[in-house]
Amino acid sequence: MTVVGPFGLSVRDQALEADVQAGLAAVEEGLLEATKSEVPFITEAAQHLVRAGGKRFRPLLVMLASQFGDRHAPGIVPSAVVVELTHLATLYHDDVMDEAEVRRGVPSANTRWGNSVAVLTGDFLFARASHILADLGPEAVRVQAEAFERLVTGQILETAGPTDGRDPVEHYLDVLGGKTGSLVAVACRFGAMMSGADDSVVDVLTQYGERLGVAFQLADDVLDIASDSHESGKTPGTDLREGIPTMPVLRLRERVARMGLAEDVALCELLDSDLSDDARHAEALARLRVHPALTQARRDTVRYAEEARAALVPLAECDAKVALGEMCDAVVHRAG
Repeated sequence: MTVVGPFGLSVRDQALEADVQAGLAAVEEGLLEATKSEVPFITEAAQHLVRAGGKRFRPLLVMLASQFGDRHAPGIVPSAVVVELTHLATLYHDDVMDEAEVRRGVPSANTRWGNSVAVLTGDFLFARASHILADLGPEAVRVQAEAFERLVTGQILETAGPTDGRDPVEHYLDVLGGKTGSLVAVACRFGAMMSGADDSVVDVLTQYGERLGVAFQLADDVLDIASDSHESGKTPGTDLREGIPTMPVLRLRERVARMGLAEDVALCELLDSDLSDDARHAEALARLRVHPALTQARRDTVRYAEEARAALVPLAECDAKVALGEMCDAVVHRAG
């Protein structure tokens, strides 16, 4: 058994490993090429997060999905670059919205250069992704546009919050389907579509990607509470400090509404206080880390990962299918 890519996926088949490794190496070259500008400062800012590394989760999925058709088709690597550029662009914007100080173990772009540069750099990456996408055909443009609309809608829904009477957990899962699931689904769709796989296979892999993307974000929610900065590559409790209601907090509030335990009410009051105070923030993190709400959030992660695995059932048995199943295990493992 060997390990492929920064995400740490185990692959048993040497030919599949070689294909995936070669594909990811080509994507890395493509990312560096796509983020070059005639203006040196723009190049530096655009390559800031590329050079910081990352899991390359979405390009890895493109490579695995391409195994169900012609894995050497010319559109596969460019489509993986498009998906990763889009993802990177959203990180620049997210860090501005969240006032994050660290991303992938390095100072965030907004910390280093200010909010305006960070936002404009994200826009630059979106433009470069669109330029590559134009060469992949109108169907690829349509798929990306629909996913990007869903991504932005999910972000807006998160900012607006649930409407009166809407279950906050259900609302949040819809948010994640847009914010994260949509682009992960596109990664799987592009890999299969660009390889010329049958439409039924493309549909199966798209459904798989949507569910895996939600599981991936739920695992991130757990990591935001449970990990240290070395493990996650960003400051722990960033969402907590900004008052963003991630799944562990939503599960806590759900428990308060159901049971009304004094210690849970007190923790909610702490979360509603000014967590820009480091002492309060540290106390909130420490209490959440041992709370049943975090355990429930881990169960939510497992549930969506298992739904992703179940979506793969119609596919013919092959090493790529096994690897995609192991991606579900890897996502769950991240959440502890």
